[in-house]
Amino acid sequence: MGGSHSKSDPPRYMNTKEAREVAGLITENCVMVFSKTYCPYCKEVKNIFKNLNVPFQCVELDIRHDGQELQDILQYLTKARTVPRVFVNGECIGGCSETKALYQTGQLKDKLESCGS
Repeated sequence: MGGSHSKSDPPRYMNTKEAREVAGLITENCVMVFSKTYCPYCKEVKNIFKNLNVPFQCVELDIRHDGQELQDILQYLTKARTVPRVFVNGECIGGCSETKALYQTGQLKDKLESCGS
């Protein structure tokens, strides 16, 4: 059986300073958006929060030297690799289409109230 990992074992990169940074950003910010500067879906999500006058923290993965590693970590945590990855009150609410749907139904506002926004 050797040194093989079971499917439930986290990958090596989950025990790195980047993984701790991602976890910290998610827990320390009511609204955390992982984005890429050129992505129209990312811009749309950021505009939703701007229109709601909700402060949010944003990490632009394409301008960070460790952006690829952060995206690997987000993929492991959320089971999706696409951006944006949006977290509200520590919970991944998804990407652009999920955020937009929550916004249109009023559920996003409810989620934001749970963390004092």
